[in-house]
Amino acid sequence: VQLQASGGGLVQAGGSLRLSCVASGFIFRLKIMAWYRQAPGNQRELVASISLSGSTNYVGSVKGRFTISRDNAKNTVYLQMNSLKPEDTAVYYCNTLGPTMNSWGKGTLVTVSS
Repeated sequence: VQLQASGGGLVQAGGSLRLSCVASGFIFRLKIMAWYRQAPGNQRELVASISLSGSTNYVGSVKGRFTISRDNAKNTVYLQMNSLKPEDTAVYYCNTLGPTMNSWGKGTLVTVSS
């Protein structure tokens, strides 16, 4: 299993980023996919998920600002992040939802400056 997240970077508060995550080693289209994040000193938290049918769920702190989507033909899940805030600073990972794959990959670092 490989989960390769990309698209992170340094952005000013109010800016936008689009994260991508290419998955391999399992049948992507049969899995609920999710984005997670881990800020320094904090536990990893679930940010957003997308079901096989495209239904989405978000943690309250990102609702209305983040949008998760998927392309099953490309085995890729995306996270469009708008109106970014300094508290969004974290390493972002993608994985399946309940249960997760053992391999998390390196994630992609998002840093939001104030």
